[in-house]
Amino acid sequence: MELSTRFEDALVFAVRLHTHQTRNGSGIPYIAHLLSVSAIVLEYGGKEDEAIAALLHDAVEDQGGAATRQAILERFGPIVTEIVDGCSDTDEMPKPPWQARKEAYIAHLQTASPAVLLVSAADKLHNVRSILADYRIVGDEIWQRFRTGREGTLWYYHALLEAYKARQKTPLIAELERAVYALDALPDNPPVQIPGTSAS
Repeated sequence: MELSTRFEDALVFAVRLHTHQTRNGSGIPYIAHLLSVSAIVLEYGGKEDEAIAALLHDAVEDQGGAATRQAILERFGPIVTEIVDGCSDTDEMPKPPWQARKEAYIAHLQTASPAVLLVSAADKLHNVRSILADYRIVGDEIWQRFRTGREGTLWYYHALLEAYKARQKTPLIAELERAVYALDALPDNPPVQIPGTSAS
């Protein structure tokens, strides 16, 4: 599949929307996450609309709510917008309480489209991979980045995994399952300091 100028436009749009945003606790530019999710979508057979939605999957939730949704609709059309909507757990500011949002999001996956499931699972796979990678640097301090700590984080990813598995069995879901079980297996340890890096 050859990507069109729509994908290029979406990439520029995503960079501009998230230019001042960084990943929680790591300081990594947020666009790195969006690029990774889009790459995972393409690697697992996604179409261009799905890859574009992957670049924009956090735009409504984190960068402008309804106004951003309207901009996405006008620029990229209803298919992309529907996928972004399906990957967003709120467009409200301030956001509703965490537990209620996550439970509603998990419930919504029961009826989500295959395109939403693809982008959503790709997002969660990259999140879990990032936690695993950062754990190797900061150890148990990683759980301090999450408001619900280790217990709540593991609950969320297991609940998501079960929701995905109830809908479909794909190589992507199998890879996510392996990553979630690797998260389970992380020991209670201090960070292993890698030469040339800092745990702070």
